[in-house]
Amino acid sequence: MLEHGKFHTVSFGTRIAAFLWDYLMIAGYIIVLVGISFVARPLLVPLFTTNPLQAEFTGFLFITLPVYLYFALCEGSKFHATWGKRKMGIVVTGNNGQSIGLCTSLFRSALKFMPWELAHFTIWHMVIHSGYADSVIYSLLAAVYGLVLIYLISPLWSKNKQTVYDFLAGTVIRSGD
Repeated sequence: MLEHGKFHTVSFGTRIAAFLWDYLMIAGYIIVLVGISFVARPLLVPLFTTNPLQAEFTGFLFITLPVYLYFALCEGSKFHATWGKRKMGIVVTGNNGQSIGLCTSLFRSALKFMPWELAHFTIWHMVIHSGYADSVIYSLLAAVYGLVLIYLISPLWSKNKQTVYDFLAGTVIRSGD
């Protein structure tokens, strides 16, 4: 059970370390996908070369959705944390220390991965020429980098060291003790 009331904020470095631990799992999953793609290449090539929206959807289905669900389900579970967060002794809670539940966790993770998915969308429209003007593509890339920058620096000015997506979701990262 989570302790209600005051919580201990978590340093930026601890959050980054937790993400890097989680990224090991993500990288392992991607390596498995790459291995499978060698075997299934004839089936996969059309999914990634026909048009940008199909490529985007296929990438979302195989890469983004599983990673999104990993974070959302783990942080919305009784553990309140992914493997990396547990390894670093931190949890995701509501602003008052309460469990966030699955709905809030799904919302938080959707906000968290929005720049990643926007980057995928933009890249597919660059690789498979979709007819978007260069200015639209550059604007989308600027939005991706802008969001990532805001996500990275927002804990530095927030009282509870919350990212923008934590603030919007009503969540906070705290010490799991």
